[in-house]
Amino acid sequence: MLMIRLQRTGRKHEPTFRVVLTDSKNGPKSGKYLKNLGWYDTRLKNDAAKQLDVEAVKHWMSKGAKLSLTLHNFLISQKVITGKKLNALPKKTVQKKAEETPAAAPKAEVKKEEPVTEPAAPVVEATPAV
Repeated sequence: MLMIRLQRTGRKHEPTFRVVLTDSKNGPKSGKYLKNLGWYDTRLKNDAAKQLDVEAVKHWMSKGAKLSLTLHNFLISQKVITGKKLNALPKKTVQKKAEETPAAAPKAEVKKEEPVTEPAAPVVEATPAV
């Protein structure tokens, strides 16, 4: 399946991105892509920071190429496509504490019945008669 995604280029602490059309099996760091559709520089805040071939992106989307979540949100903010932004953050996994696991949970204690014993008669000491 074809994907349109951002591919990081540039040096450390100087991120720039290529917008590329690639096979979904290729990793984002592999460097392999079929077509370069533009670029985006995060450090610049004006329109010179992005050069995107919008017509080519729409063409490949019509052919069935999927957008990455980050690029989808970027295109919505640039008003290239319409829709709702998607959550691109990783999902949190809740780690269970060792105390809450079923194996470590205390089992209901069964009390053994103790044999019933009658209380002993009180001991009365006899006083010597004088």
